[in-house]
Order: sequence, then C-alpha cells, then structure tokens
Amino acid sequence: MKKSSLTILGCHSSIPANKKFHPTAQILEMKGFSFLIDCGEGTQVQLRKAKIKFNKIIHIFISHLHGDHFFGLIGLLSTFHLLGREKSVNIYAPKGLKEIIDVHFKWSYTKLKYCIDHIELSSSKLEKIMENKEIEVFSIPLKHRIYTNGFLFREKPSNRKLNIEEIKKIPEIKIKDYPDLKSGKDFKTKNGEIISNCQLTFDPPKILSYAFCSDTSFYLPIVEHIKYVDLLYHESTFLKEEENRAIHTGHSTANQAAYIAKKAKVKKLLLGHYSNRFPNIKEFEKEAKEIFFNVETSEPLKKYHL
Repeated sequence: MKKSSLTILGCHSSIPANKKFHPTAQILEMKGFSFLIDCGEGTQVQLRKAKIKFNKIIHIFISHLHGDHFFGLIGLLSTFHLLGREKSVNIYAPKGLKEIIDVHFKWSYTKLKYCIDHIELSSSKLEKIMENKEIEVFSIPLKHRIYTNGFLFREKPSNRKLNIEEIKKIPEIKIKDYPDLKSGKDFKTKNGEIISNCQLTFDPPKILSYAFCSDTSFYLPIVEHIKYVDLLYHESTFLKEEENRAIHTGHSTANQAAYIAKKAKVKKLLLGHYSNRFPNIKEFEKEAKEIFFNVETSEPLKKYHL
C-alpha cells in the first residue's frame, strides 16, 4: 500500500524573492487521492518538478483569498483545459473565489472542457466539507485578517486483515465468512466454540491524519480540532523577535506554532510560510525546538511521510 505523504510545493509568504522562494502550495497524497492545498503563484511549475500528475488532482482546498494562496489557481485551471481535461474539479474555498474564476474565464472567452464544482466555505465553526469511503475532511476556523480556514484530513478506519494461515486451520471457515471477520466479529463453530477474531485477523493499519493551519495568528481554540494528528503544518511567518509584527499582520511565530503543537500533542510539527526577511529558515526550527522536540522546517519539493 502506498504511504500517505505531503509534498511541499511552496512554503514562503507573499513575495517570491528568488527562485527558491515559492508561496504556499502543497500536495497531500492519502488513500490514493491527491489533494492540492492552496495554490500560490507558480504552483503548476512546482507540480511539474515534483512529477505530480495533473489529472490526479480532483479536490483543491484554498484557505483564504490572499493572493499568495491562490494566484496560481487560474493558471492551473487553464492548463487543465488546454490539456483536454474532462474530469470535474472540486474547489473548496471561501465565498468569492468562484466569482473571481468566473470573471476571468468570461473575459478570456474560455469555455472549459470540464466542470468546476465550487464548495463555498463560510462557517466559523469546525465543519465537515468532504467525505468518501476512505477519508473525511474538515475546515478549521483560523484567526487572520480575512476569513480563513485550515483543513483537517483524516483517514477512516479500515477493515481488519485476514490471517489466512490461521483461517486455514479451521475448515469450517468459508469465503462467505470473510466479511464478518474483517468487520471484527468472532467465529462460532458448529459445536458452539467461539474463536476470537484477533486469532483470525490482524489489526488494520493505523488511522493517519494531517492538519494544515496557515495563515493564522496565535489561536488556542484550534488545539481542540487538531489533537493527536500525525503531522501538523502550522505557519511560522516570524521569529519571536518580531512577535509584535506577527500580531499586527495576523500571523504566528515559530515558538507560537510549537506551543500549539505541544498543547495539541501532535506527533510532528512542520513549519512554513516564512517571511522573506529571514533567509536562514533553520532559525525557525531552532526556535521551535525550545518548546516542541519533533519539529522540522518545510522545504520546496521535499516529501514528508505521515
């Protein structure tokens, strides 16, 4: 089974100051799905470099309508069209993005060859916004200068795995009994003997979860929504020496992100959305490790496994 992973396409703030600095965008691969989270300028170029297949992207999540988080989207949607895409695309974003996209394609006289389904977000509470048999996704209300959401991606429980070697020892067990065993039921023989399910099956894979929190001020209420996640991406635009600037602009510092991770008891913290005034991103990691031990700075085109 393919491992769940996060590929960072861009992890800096507003201005792409040099060829290594790209605004926010990332691909989460989970249960065979490829989720695009934010789509800053240059995202489609980064997708090419990361060798991500465009036609695998069906669900796109946009946190808010500041340009460094969605200015690459119209270009990507246009490329989908030029490549002859027919599969529909679902875009989960704050109200207003649909109007922006519609205006562009209206005045460029472009009739897309595929459909866009806009799921407009406006809730100020945790809300389930997408669900299928494998995964559920929630919007996480954040605290920024405009309406902004983070996103929580969580796998659903899998069935138990059959222990075929043990099953073969009991001729009474037939293929028709397998669904019950996978669902966790014990097996009862004809003479009434109960054979424990754990003897006949293996535990299912661990349920994995990922939380994306950018952009936001230091905001403790999110802790309840992201408890125990395997990987948390939390913005760290500034170092603590610039905490006043962080407050003024609606952003967080590295040590504040680490405090959130510690309170939420997450497994690992990934920092990002660095201000370009800090060329050495390892300073963010150093600061955060004073509070939370398992932390890493995100880097463009690097893959992180859940």
